[in-house]
Amino acid sequence: MEISSPRSALSDRLIDAALDLLDSGAEFSLRSVARAAGVSAMAPYRHFVDKEALLAAVAGRGFDDLRAALLAADAVDDPRAALMGQGMAYVRFALARPALFRLMFAGPGSGPPPGGDSAFGVLARRMRDVLPEAAEIGAVTCWATVHGLATLALDGRLGPEPEVPATAALGLMVAGFG
Repeated sequence: MEISSPRSALSDRLIDAALDLLDSGAEFSLRSVARAAGVSAMAPYRHFVDKEALLAAVAGRGFDDLRAALLAADAVDDPRAALMGQGMAYVRFALARPALFRLMFAGPGSGPPPGGDSAFGVLARRMRDVLPEAAEIGAVTCWATVHGLATLALDGRLGPEPEVPATAALGLMVAGFG
């Protein structure tokens, strides 16, 4: 959807400005993004076809950030501890950046989890260590669980300290993997 490739410094600046607006809850339009980036109102159109294309790029950056958080949590020797860490990193990411999290999964360009070197790929690789005989369905089970926990936490359904029930639920899930 993006017009220019590879990404230019200005398109990165526009994505940064869009992320800041999204995280702050401020009005979000191409004009407000241009203003926040300190460029003309027409500058975003040189890099993105429309607002939807910019939002898709913002969601893409969110998936990159989520992947980085999962990789950091995965950097432990015990596969089950790594899986728990990834789950909590996912929930914490959602709680720290709710508007971005919701955009990533409900906005333009959202869809099935990509494989390979993605956030989902980090989880899928770890599941091969934890549950080699059913790694693929195990990864989907984990993703569904952590996504559900994150969504419930954002909606206030896990109480005032959502990390407590999220940790307990993830512990139960990981224990179930035998």
